[in-house]
Amino acid sequence: MANLSTTYSPKDFEDRIYKMWEDGKYFSAKPDATKEPFSIVLPPPNITGQLHMGHALDHTLQDILIRQKRMDGYNTLWQPGTDHASIATEVKVVERIREQEGKSKEELGRDEFLKRAWAWKEEFGGRIVDQMKKLGDSCDWEKERFTMDEGCNKSVTEFFVKLYEDGNIYRGNRIINWCIDCKTSLSDAEVDHGEVEGKFYHFYYPVKDSDEKLEVATTRPETILGDTAVAVNPDDERYSHLIGKTLIVPYVNREIEVIADSYVDMEFGTGVVKITPAHDPNDFEIGQRHMLKQIIVMDELGKMNENAGKYEGMTREECRKAIIEDLEKDGLMASIKDHVHNVGHCYRCNTVVEPRLSKQWFVRMENLARPAIDALENKDFELIPDKFDKIYYNWLNNIRDWCISRQLWWGHRIPAYYCQECDEIVVSRKMPLICPKCKSSHFVQDEDVLDTWFSSALWPFSTLNWPEDSAMLRHFYPTSVLVTGYDIIFFWVIRMVFSGLYTMDEVPFKHVLIHGLVRDSQGRKMSKSLGNGIDPLEVIEEYGADALRFTLATGNSPGNDMRFYVERVEASRNFANKIWNASRFIFMNLESFGDKEISKERAMNNLELSDKWIISKANKVARDVTENIDKFELGLAAEKIYDFAWSQFCDWYIEMVKPRLYGDDEEAKNAALYTLTYVLEKILKLLHPFMPFITEEIYSYLGKEEKIIVVQWPHYDENENYEKEEHQMEIVMEAVRLIRNSRSEMNVPPSKKATVMVVSDGEVREAIQVAKIYIKTLASASDVEFINEASIPEDAVSIVMDGAKLFLPLAELIDFEKEIERLEKEKSKQEGEIKRAIGKLNNQGFLAKAPQSLVDEETAKKEKHEEMLASVNERIMQLKKK
Repeated sequence: MANLSTTYSPKDFEDRIYKMWEDGKYFSAKPDATKEPFSIVLPPPNITGQLHMGHALDHTLQDILIRQKRMDGYNTLWQPGTDHASIATEVKVVERIREQEGKSKEELGRDEFLKRAWAWKEEFGGRIVDQMKKLGDSCDWEKERFTMDEGCNKSVTEFFVKLYEDGNIYRGNRIINWCIDCKTSLSDAEVDHGEVEGKFYHFYYPVKDSDEKLEVATTRPETILGDTAVAVNPDDERYSHLIGKTLIVPYVNREIEVIADSYVDMEFGTGVVKITPAHDPNDFEIGQRHMLKQIIVMDELGKMNENAGKYEGMTREECRKAIIEDLEKDGLMASIKDHVHNVGHCYRCNTVVEPRLSKQWFVRMENLARPAIDALENKDFELIPDKFDKIYYNWLNNIRDWCISRQLWWGHRIPAYYCQECDEIVVSRKMPLICPKCKSSHFVQDEDVLDTWFSSALWPFSTLNWPEDSAMLRHFYPTSVLVTGYDIIFFWVIRMVFSGLYTMDEVPFKHVLIHGLVRDSQGRKMSKSLGNGIDPLEVIEEYGADALRFTLATGNSPGNDMRFYVERVEASRNFANKIWNASRFIFMNLESFGDKEISKERAMNNLELSDKWIISKANKVARDVTENIDKFELGLAAEKIYDFAWSQFCDWYIEMVKPRLYGDDEEAKNAALYTLTYVLEKILKLLHPFMPFITEEIYSYLGKEEKIIVVQWPHYDENENYEKEEHQMEIVMEAVRLIRNSRSEMNVPPSKKATVMVVSDGEVREAIQVAKIYIKTLASASDVEFINEASIPEDAVSIVMDGAKLFLPLAELIDFEKEIERLEKEKSKQEGEIKRAIGKLNNQGFLAKAPQSLVDEETAKKEKHEEMLASVNERIMQLKKK
């Protein structure tokens, strides 16, 4: 049998193994009625991006789940794909055109621009896929999809038309979120709200034909120019006499009315609210109730338009500054106060979002939200952990109609067509041939594209060829698990839920595993601006994909953020190295066994205590790992494997079997080698979903026909449950630990052997009797003897454990004169440390200048050295009595 290379070097085999998996089509999925399906759709990364640590975590968790189910006999599909990312991609392409061709997209025209956008996709779209393969993602790449491929485009069109025909899509003038930088509308979910330090501007509205002035507060003075009313609460006695009166809007001399509306909070600000229906969503609703005029005072670039009077042409920031100066100059500014308030920013470019009246396409959410709420309440699917249920319900209960049109060219073009003769709007799967109203054949398609999330919402079924009634769709929908970060619950998860229910009459997934963010070692979010991002590919290059994956898995618990430490990656690599070296040791001993075949039958008749113990422990670890994976506690599952493989198998069991491996008893050696290989194989299987490369490489040396990626997942087997032997072994291991600790306290080297004397009856005596060899091997014992209380030697170290007393004869362990000499040196050292600390604490200069924390630290040091000195003195006295 060939052996593993001397050094664990992931670069030597990771790429080779991945190619073997791909060539062997181990990731390929097809409908199979004889197997239970298990499917995951990959959250499609943007074609503009590259693999970051958030992707690495997200993909690692998915790959663990899919690999474990694949081994467990499920018919698995991990559906991959990428997203066209309308805004992000268009920004990149526009920048490239400007840099390379010196033109704007408008100068190129739509068709030429789209040619360049598709060229961008071809150039960069596959980059992140190659990076995912480096991580070990076992996706079915033969079925890779793109959100703008022909099939997905057909799905999007069908979904839009269906919603429209059912009255759930409309075109109308409403307040939308407008990004003046991206030059497009945004949905509410695409706006990041955060507190900023701003100002509250209190100014006066002159009452017409009166000396009275009405004090109003606003955070956005530039929108005064678009006011069409001022509102007070109908129950506010302070202003009841003004209801119906006319006010004059400063600088545009527009007459507006004081109206009464219960929306106004009498306790907030002055209790008076300016109403700007074209630039505020709440004002828009009030305007609808009172049939107010809607005046837009700002254009799409954030500059004041002709309705802004003398401020026309100014940016919104310039206008704010100018109007504040004018209000102060004209005595209309009452006060300016500091004010912390929430401000919306574009989630892509972080520009302050401008609420703006605009004609856009909207999804009517009233009929779609309720079924999505019911689905979670009825446990048709579950969020893991369920602490996110509140966010889910809150967003759906307060949802506004979804603005889905975007003023971009890259994306799914809205399937709405306008008759050039009579302005009739026709929503259709294809360009209409004739207008149903005027019979004209002159149509133009809507210039806008759909929100990227509109197509992403269909991902669980559009990737399975909906609206076609395909075998893939019938077999793999609904999908089994969605794995995603908590930051896109409403961006994506909720939209998939209501879209799946509306289209398929079934939730798109049974479970949603929600993970947190990967933060840096200081707990900060990784970002370009902070420069604290860690490239997973660089980590893989240095430590290997398995080490990175295991680090991300063990640091994860559902819903919680994790901190990324390079030291933990090094620890994971050390774990891989430990498994590698243990495997090498086993393979070398198999090789030294010669051509003799390891006999399971003979081994089972000759199993020793340690064999049954490790087999039983491995059996329970298989149960625990499976249970934790089923509960999506992947971090706990990984820790179970780690603790068992490192401590119980490598540190304990391998040491226990060495005497048999190096002995002459063929049957004992056969049993030891059988157990070693059997348990190693089980460890490799349990570890494979977490560390796929090293496990596949080591497994290939076991001489098995199958690859580990498809071998049967190990389950708990009652026949391998050796409770008695486990208990006995735990007794022996506790005895070994206590003996080792006692020897360490006396600085006895492992080479110095001594007799272990045992006073015990019952099960402890039985366990130690059976396991004498392990105590001799692991606790440096020359022999193990059972004695009674009367035979306890005088000069012996006593060790007490539950059910037994152990004694180590000092004469066999220690050269008393040399030990006393060593302890006298230690005594002098401790006395010196105490003297130094006392000198410092008695130094008035030190006490006057040093902070209290430093004084406390020195006091603690003195007390520690005094305790150590007392211990040394006690030991010297004991030895001098011998």
